[in-house]
Amino acid sequence: MERGRYLVFEGIDGCGKSTQAARVASELDAVLTFEMGATPLGAAIRTLILNSEHAPSPLAEALLIAADRAEHMETVVTPALRAGRTVVSDRNGASTIAYQGYGRQLDHTLMASLVAVATQGVQPDLTVLLDLDPELAEQRRTGEADRMEREAKAFFERVREGYLAQAAEYPEAWLVVDAAMSVDDVSKAIDQELRKRDWL
Repeated sequence: MERGRYLVFEGIDGCGKSTQAARVASELDAVLTFEMGATPLGAAIRTLILNSEHAPSPLAEALLIAADRAEHMETVVTPALRAGRTVVSDRNGASTIAYQGYGRQLDHTLMASLVAVATQGVQPDLTVLLDLDPELAEQRRTGEADRMEREAKAFFERVREGYLAQAAEYPEAWLVVDAAMSVDDVSKAIDQELRKRDWL
């Protein structure tokens, strides 16, 4: 059986990733998943990272996220792909490069190595970046902000830069969508790319 397709949605919090991931997963009859916290172990790690009174150091944060990703890939993503299912994930390895590499200013090569180990080399067939100005993203966020969401504007500007840098490096594997558009227009831009790839 051929490996299933792997589609990942990326972007800063408030860009609309979860909405679009759920919509596309429904259209493609795909396995819908997310990072961090899609597994029992991952949920515990997410609590440590986002809600702990004792915030981890930047490197410890990156290592914890890598552990969550390794469990997620091993128990959710890879089995579904091997079974020929399409998988739609809200975040994957590009988040580590953007958030920990650019945002936390950790060594980019080290972060890429952590991603490679955690994913065992499994790459998305397409990464959709919902690009949004951090100020607008903050206005859109609802509910109480977690530790990551409370970071300064400069942090999210670096994260955005990290995402755009990855998209520019791998243009064939990334789709950048202006998330400041209406939800319907964002959906149309994504579906246009999926049709071009004969996914829809």
